[in-house]
Amino acid sequence: MDNWREWRREKRAELIKLRGSISREEYRDWSAAITGLLKKGFPSLQSTVVGFCWPHRGEYDPRPLMDFITEGGATLALPEVVNKHEPLDFRKWWRDAPMKIGAYDIPVPDNTDPVTVRAMVIPMIGFDKQGFRLGYGSGYFDRTLVAITPRPLAIGVAFEILRVDTLHPQPHDVPMDFIVTEAGIYRSTINGLELISAETCAAESVLGSEQSGR
Repeated sequence: MDNWREWRREKRAELIKLRGSISREEYRDWSAAITGLLKKGFPSLQSTVVGFCWPHRGEYDPRPLMDFITEGGATLALPEVVNKHEPLDFRKWWRDAPMKIGAYDIPVPDNTDPVTVRAMVIPMIGFDKQGFRLGYGSGYFDRTLVAITPRPLAIGVAFEILRVDTLHPQPHDVPMDFIVTEAGIYRSTINGLELISAETCAAESVLGSEQSGR
C-alpha cells in the first residue's frame, strides 16, 4: 500500500473515537477481564522487570495489574521519551515514586533509576489479525523492542472492538508476541493470531523461552 501513512492516520482517528464511545460500565468490565487474563496467563511477570505505560486517552488501565505483580516481587518501570528518533528509556516506578509530566503530557518517573525491562505490557490503539499494533505513529515501541537484548516479551493490550483485518505492516513494524483483550489471550504465529487458554499461555510465556510462534 503506497499511502499507508495516510491510511493509518485515518484509522487511528477512527479507532480513538470508537474507544472513546464505550460506556463506563464497558470500560470497567473489559479492563477487569483483561487484568484477570494477564494475571492468569503471565505469572512470570511477578519475578522480572516489567515495563508499563501510564493510561492515556481511554486506554486499558494497567495499575491494578501493576499492584498485583508488585506484591509478587516484580520491578515496575515506565517509559520516558528522551529523543523522538531513539528508543524509549525505562525508569523504575512504584506507587509513591516522584513523577513529572513528560512527552505528550503523560506522567513519567522523575529521575528514578534506569532499568532494562524483560517484558512490556503495551497499549494499542488498534491491532490486526497478524498481531501488529497500531500506536500513535512515532514508532517508539518498535525501536525499543529491537534495541533491547534479549528482546522483551511484548504483550499488547486493547479492547476487542479495536481489531482490524490488517494494518498493512511495513518492514519496521514489530508484531506483539501476545495480545490480550477482554475476549481472551491471543498468541502471534506466522499464520496470524491464535486464541489460547490462560494455562497454555502461562506455560509458553515463561521469560527466557521462545516467546512467539514466528
